[in-house]
Amino acid sequence: MKLKEIADLIGGEIIGGEDVEIVGAAGISDAKEGDITFLSGTKLLKELKSSRASAVIVKRPVAGLEIPQIIVKNPHYAFAQLLSRFYVKPHPCSGISKNAFVSDTAIMGQDVTIYPFAYISDGVNIGSGTVIYPGAFIGENSSVGEKCLIYPNVTIREGVAIGSRVIIHANAVIGSDGFGYVFEEGMHQKIPQVGGVIVEDDVEIGANVTIDRATTGNTVIGKGTKIDNLVQIGHNVTVGKNVILVAQVGIAGSSKIGDGVILGGQVGVADHTTVEAGTMIGAKGGAMGEMKRNVYSGILPMPHREWLKAMAVFAKLPELHKKIKELEEKIK
Repeated sequence: MKLKEIADLIGGEIIGGEDVEIVGAAGISDAKEGDITFLSGTKLLKELKSSRASAVIVKRPVAGLEIPQIIVKNPHYAFAQLLSRFYVKPHPCSGISKNAFVSDTAIMGQDVTIYPFAYISDGVNIGSGTVIYPGAFIGENSSVGEKCLIYPNVTIREGVAIGSRVIIHANAVIGSDGFGYVFEEGMHQKIPQVGGVIVEDDVEIGANVTIDRATTGNTVIGKGTKIDNLVQIGHNVTVGKNVILVAQVGIAGSSKIGDGVILGGQVGVADHTTVEAGTMIGAKGGAMGEMKRNVYSGILPMPHREWLKAMAVFAKLPELHKKIKELEEKIK
């Protein structure tokens, strides 16, 4: 593609040669001649000046660069668009494999692809353009919307509703039983989990994620939410819109996660917790009770700035302890 075509595609303004031929997109350190790269801040400016890239996407013009620049509002997003253009292959419709099991009562939209050894149960509804890879299981009376990607060995249990343009990566389990028991007669007696799961449009669910069905009602994952690998979401949890859940987050039952919340890796959320919209909790942090909008850190959560001060003191504890001992000796 000519640089002008790329600028038109991402809505940018060119500084330099419009006719430069671009054949790929890569990061600053990986780029070679013919590639376009991007700069979203000043941290890698020195590295950019020695990069072999043939062009760069920037937010503001960079003085002293010999290669052409495309000015856009959000270079990172523009770069993502080009990665899709250069490298992401479309999923052509391959039809329904004769080696897949599809119930006679299942309803298929147009241009659905179902690979060998997928299992589609009674009463399932699959939307147009959806692709279901080998080994996937979709339980009775579940639905999957339009243009979804269901990767290998995904399990979607009965009574689950998946929206449109949802991506579910390999080995995820949607609608497994919630962890519900009552202690009686000296044993943990199982509470039947008879609810469902609703996953709204434009959600992406990572590999080996588990989302439990509700005891009654529904566990809900809001529109546009992105879930990293190895996340556990308990029964009757409500996750808002455009939430980010990083790897190994665990959310216990009946918790409510507000719109736009970001939970870092290994954050643990206690049951019946409410996390207010826009809140951020750092990696390995804990959440319990009512978490008002703020940035939190620590297993015993506190506002991030206070946590930073506490950590600065914590590092000096051996020194402080020594001084206290010296003062005690002087007082004696």
